[in-house]
Amino acid sequence: MTEFWESSFLEKQTMWGFEPTDSAIATKDFFLERNVKDILVPGIGYGRNAKVFIESGINVTGIEISQTAIDLARQNGIDISIFHGSVNDMPYDNNLYEGIFCHGLIHLLNKSEREKFIKDCYNQLKPGGYMIFTTVSKKAPMFGKGTLLDKNYYETDYGVKIFFYDAESITQEFETYGLVEFSEIDEPHKDMINKPSINFLMVKCKKEL
Repeated sequence: MTEFWESSFLEKQTMWGFEPTDSAIATKDFFLERNVKDILVPGIGYGRNAKVFIESGINVTGIEISQTAIDLARQNGIDISIFHGSVNDMPYDNNLYEGIFCHGLIHLLNKSEREKFIKDCYNQLKPGGYMIFTTVSKKAPMFGKGTLLDKNYYETDYGVKIFFYDAESITQEFETYGLVEFSEIDEPHKDMINKPSINFLMVKCKKEL
């Protein structure tokens, strides 16, 4: 998996550009309203979503599997703590965070990896803290394409395995970890003209006091 991300990263950076996602902007506003000042961003990539938090005065710590992505983040002025490694190896520190934001990553994990990842994130939340995940939904245009591996789980022609969430699977996987709500959000390709947006689900959880 590491080799895949390294080899395809430059292509992916061109595809996604450097504008933050709408979900990152919405999460930033949500965190600021609740005075969240210290967050963890698993799968921080090259920092396009991190900047919107940093520029708002929020302290950000990242996790990223691709050294190429980390190097690019540094080149673009992202001067924060970033752990180099897989989210499968969490936790990387003993810190408890006020918030966690993870965009477009959890659906790339298999069932056992997702279960561990959600639990690890929850365990690193301070009481009263929020964790927000955005994940591809079954309404995304690529749902049902490729090789079916399991229910709602496909391998694309490029070898990427994707789990497509719906209301049932969100409830099953997040309910015991403080699930507050989930909602749809269409993420446009901001740097690509005439490219259809992708339907994501935004999952919000809170760790009770």
